[in-house]
Amino acid sequence: MLKVGHVVTRPGRRLGDAPVDIPVPEELETVPGIPITSREVDFYSREYPLQRQQVEHAADTEWAPSVGTEPMRKYQKEHDSAMEPYYALMNASGDLEATGTPTGEDVTELIKAHARELGYLEVGMTAHDPRYIYQDRRPHVKYTHAICLALEQDFVETQSAPSMAAEHGHYGTYEIQAPLGLKMVDFIRSLGYQAQVHGPSNHSAATIPMFVAAGLGQLGANGQLLTPHAGARCRLQIITTDAPVTYDSPVDYGFHAFCQVCQVCVNRCPGRALMREKVWWRGVEKNKLIYKRCRPVMARYEGCAICMKVCPINKYNAKVVMEHYIQTGQVLGKGPHDLEGYTLHPDSSEKYTFGYFGPGELPTFNGEFFEIPKGTREEATMNQYIKVISKEDPSAANPESDQALFDFRDRLREVIKGEGVSDSTMF
Repeated sequence: MLKVGHVVTRPGRRLGDAPVDIPVPEELETVPGIPITSREVDFYSREYPLQRQQVEHAADTEWAPSVGTEPMRKYQKEHDSAMEPYYALMNASGDLEATGTPTGEDVTELIKAHARELGYLEVGMTAHDPRYIYQDRRPHVKYTHAICLALEQDFVETQSAPSMAAEHGHYGTYEIQAPLGLKMVDFIRSLGYQAQVHGPSNHSAATIPMFVAAGLGQLGANGQLLTPHAGARCRLQIITTDAPVTYDSPVDYGFHAFCQVCQVCVNRCPGRALMREKVWWRGVEKNKLIYKRCRPVMARYEGCAICMKVCPINKYNAKVVMEHYIQTGQVLGKGPHDLEGYTLHPDSSEKYTFGYFGPGELPTFNGEFFEIPKGTREEATMNQYIKVISKEDPSAANPESDQALFDFRDRLREVIKGEGVSDSTMF
């Protein structure tokens, strides 16, 4: 039996449940939250500010539906239609006046209790760190306190990943979360304060660092927030406010070190997109995700989510996993098919590999599979034009050349005006 280093006590999974004690083995103790070098975070935020996926990777965001399945494209339209009204409401929420009279008293517990009553799994408070705000959203964020809200995604649907059922669980959670966020804003306004909802989908900042700061989890090897009750199976949302609240503190759940022992998500990633060893990236020590190897799999195999599905914290929860590790020195569930097996279905992508892959088995893809459009919409437009003119014979008359130039001009105009860009991060 291993020695317990400390015990983390968290509220129960559901409202009214007893608190849960999570023992953290001494050998898995690191630091509260995750290791960071604030000076480096400051530097990268200043010199290389973060961009939203819809901006930084806009080219592949537009490309992805073209290689997705027909059911996925159909669902995208349905989901976008369901979410579109909420984006306008969320973007305008920060301008709404308070409806109640402020007392000046700390309202942390009132907000947390209301969030739990609405069904949120986790809620915590921290500063809304400006270093993580996306460059084009900086003028949008109005308030300095961040209420971090995590809503659990259905377990059974998630365990079917990659599948349309898992994607319905994923994006269906967003459709529940959007109106809940607006209800939270209304509640805070009734207390006499203003609030602004960010997400789901249309986030104003990278959310995970603030959830870590609020003590709601730690960054996992899969690049996602691992929460104590549900692992990465949570959809994240932030509400900023001017209400007087007390900040929570980061917590060491043992995940930062546990992931290095576990490595299940790293071993089972179909695209080999997860790095085995941690590196320092933008001032944070983490297992760096290789985007260009992850994205093609996500687009073609219905969101993939295998790294979420095979995580022991997701399947069993932190208390059970840590107690097992203390008793045995072993990662619960690691090795057998029950945790590590998955199926890439034929209807996911008939052009590429499909079938069942058990422990130690991974699909293989050719180089073409990983060739995706790169960069912003401007870069993709220029690259497409270069491809067109590079095929021309400069010695021959080519009336199509002028048309290509006109098409290039019209596309640039569309891009500059921001036409066709949605707040949705689907695909």
